[in-house]
Amino acid sequence: MKPTELLQLLQACAEQRLTLLNRHQAVARLVGNLDFNNTYQYVVAREETHLSWLQAAIEELGGVMPANATLPAIDGGVSVGDLFRQDASAAQAFVDAWQPKIEQVTNARHRGMLRVICGETLEHKRFFDQALAGREDLLGRRLDAGPRRGAVMGSRWVGD
Repeated sequence: MKPTELLQLLQACAEQRLTLLNRHQAVARLVGNLDFNNTYQYVVAREETHLSWLQAAIEELGGVMPANATLPAIDGGVSVGDLFRQDASAAQAFVDAWQPKIEQVTNARHRGMLRVICGETLEHKRFFDQALAGREDLLGRRLDAGPRRGAVMGSRWVGD
């Protein structure tokens, strides 16, 4: 694979990761359950890490990171279950699209990075599937056995 082809591939991957990140940030504002919201926060943090890896690889090849500022439109009337289902489907679609492309990458370091990104995206899909099934122990079990009280606020700061 030529460096220009690799650069284009990495930029396309970064653009799709940015789209998923924007989606997950928007959904996190709608998901009030603390355990599910924490899971979205975890997913967002990992996606930001993926993007930092992609940015370093793109810049190493002399390129610039795509500037995808598109904020997804999410229907506020959609159920949380539908959001989980949509995010699980989007994660699977990302992996299905990128796994064949990864094997074309001849640079071992970049190929390994893309494999890790796909592997962690499958982990995110598993989280969304488990949340859809009602599992709240996605990131670990709570010490107290009592039910959660309250919810995470969609807007954390005055002026949001």
